[in-house]
Amino acid sequence: MSRPVLVGVAHGTRSPAGQDQIRRLAADVALRRPGLDVRLAYVDVQEPRVADVVAGLGGAPAVVVPLLLSTGYHVRVDIGAAVEGGAAVITAPLGPDPTLVELLARRLEAAGPADAVVLAAAGSADARWRADVAAVARALPGLPRIGYASGSGPRVSDVVAGLRAAGARRIAVATYLLVDGLFYRTLRHAGADVVTAPLVTSGRIADLVLRRYDAAVASSDAAHCPAPAATCGR
Repeated sequence: MSRPVLVGVAHGTRSPAGQDQIRRLAADVALRRPGLDVRLAYVDVQEPRVADVVAGLGGAPAVVVPLLLSTGYHVRVDIGAAVEGGAAVITAPLGPDPTLVELLARRLEAAGPADAVVLAAAGSADARWRADVAAVARALPGLPRIGYASGSGPRVSDVVAGLRAAGARRIAVATYLLVDGLFYRTLRHAGADVVTAPLVTSGRIADLVLRRYDAAVASSDAAHCPAPAATCGR
């Protein structure tokens, strides 16, 4: 029995480096799962949009994996509306997730000792999005301060400046962004001593995408198969 198409939905960016990183992520996912049909879609900036990709499947089953770091507006509204009434199911976004927390912690450790850490996220007025970011901060060692690259709330540069004024000599920024782009570039100029790489540069992100996909497929099989789950999908 053929498996549903995996549609990875990214935000979209004008950064050539960020665009290449997302394409490489999709290619990495496909490489790890030979025979799986993996497609890319976007909610902003780039084409094709998720509604067009899903419509182009002609009703074939699909699992839509938001390549996003929280359950914010794009997941609930943009992606939700695009697949409503079709054969596609939406998984949870990539974050928050223990894999991302562990990845951030390892990168901070590799960067060396720091007097203070700032968890840098994109920024959003969505309360659920902010709650997801706060959950990641609580899970990281040292309970880092949170700073945003855009929107309302404390900007990363302001948080760094405040920590410096309070006496911090070496400040590390833990990058809670998936890919390179405008937001990531602002972190490089925020005044910190260390800025970790975007999350997508780790191969563990491809594994996380596949775990989201597999969980959705297993849930769908269990819901629709009258036989024991072990015999479903064969």
